[in-house]
Amino acid sequence: MTSSAAPLAIAVFDIDGVLRDVGNSYRRALADTVEEFTGGGYRPSTEDVDRLKGEGIWNNDWEGSQELVYRYFEAQGKPRETVALDYDEIVEFFQRRYRGPHPTDPDQWTGYITQEPLLVEKSYFERLTRDRIAWGFFSGATRGSANFVLQRRLGLSTPALVCMEDAPGKPDPTGLMQVVDRLIAQNSLPEGLPIVYVGDTVADMQTVVQAKTAYAQQWWLGVGVLPPHIVASDDAYRATYHDELKRAGADRVISQVTEFTADYIQELIQA
Repeated sequence: MTSSAAPLAIAVFDIDGVLRDVGNSYRRALADTVEEFTGGGYRPSTEDVDRLKGEGIWNNDWEGSQELVYRYFEAQGKPRETVALDYDEIVEFFQRRYRGPHPTDPDQWTGYITQEPLLVEKSYFERLTRDRIAWGFFSGATRGSANFVLQRRLGLSTPALVCMEDAPGKPDPTGLMQVVDRLIAQNSLPEGLPIVYVGDTVADMQTVVQAKTAYAQQWWLGVGVLPPHIVASDDAYRATYHDELKRAGADRVISQVTEFTADYIQELIQA
């Protein structure tokens, strides 16, 4: 950001479903994992995953996979306390699907992560900077996965990022505030700027709601983004997802992140 112009706002972005389409990667790995650990008894549909995410507490897909396995066996009359699940094995299986057979080495990743369509280009963030918007990222993804898209694919150098390893999971707003503090320090930003969190899930919007309580001195706004599989769905399903984001705390809902521009922010903060 240039020092000669007054900053307009702080924008913090979620990554999955906002910057990259994870419908055939994270969600596919989740379905693979549930199918594996139910012995082939159950493979969750896209709608099943949406319903789980709609509960607002399953932002972590490893935990979401485990929960769906438990629920499958409970539906078979088997209490979860009697189901022998090893969480580390669930994580390992998921990561090998998502990243490939060498999950710790990004140079050798061949899994679903390599096939994710990008929903934005580097020029979008360059434009935000020109328009006096400081930006960063708060994601429930691992640091390796987040940096794969931010640095390797989008070409953003050392972006302000808080991810799974750095803070409690959403809807806890701690990580969101950490990104904001970093951006304020790095850009010498003044107090009182509007802070907008842009995300695609109920948990993302609930994070904004909790931030309004935990950090009441700040000006918080939430913008929901419809993920690609929702945009491509029928009108009724799209409307349902839109309304869920609004009920969870979204001030506005858009169909793709590139609609979120300086003009849009001006309209939002003047509303």
